[in-house]
Amino acid sequence: VQLQASGGGLVQTDHSLRLSCAASGRTSDLYTMAWFRQVPGKEREFVSAISSVGRTFYADSVKGRFTISRDNAKNTQYLQMNSLEPEDTAVYYCAGDRDGRASLIGGRHPGAYDYWGQGTLVTVSS
Repeated sequence: VQLQASGGGLVQTDHSLRLSCAASGRTSDLYTMAWFRQVPGKEREFVSAISSVGRTFYADSVKGRFTISRDNAKNTQYLQMNSLEPEDTAVYYCAGDRDGRASLIGGRHPGAYDYWGQGTLVTVSS
């Protein structure tokens, strides 16, 4: 499975962006899908995840502002980011697992994911 993230860019505080992550290859092996983010010098941070049946998980820092969704027919997941803050500035990575185990443990553990996209940069200016 290959994952391709897109949709990043430069926005002002309180504005919105929508990230997309398109999956290709053996997508029947794709179950949980997720977003992580990382800034230089820090560990990769969990943002949100969605199980194969639509159960969602969010980091406390984005709850109420971000919405994750997926379109299984298009093998694509989305992250709608509203009310963006400078603290949201990071490279956003999409991830997926091949057996659903990530969602069984809350979706937030990067070690539970088997597939990773290349990242898309989100910059929020104040």
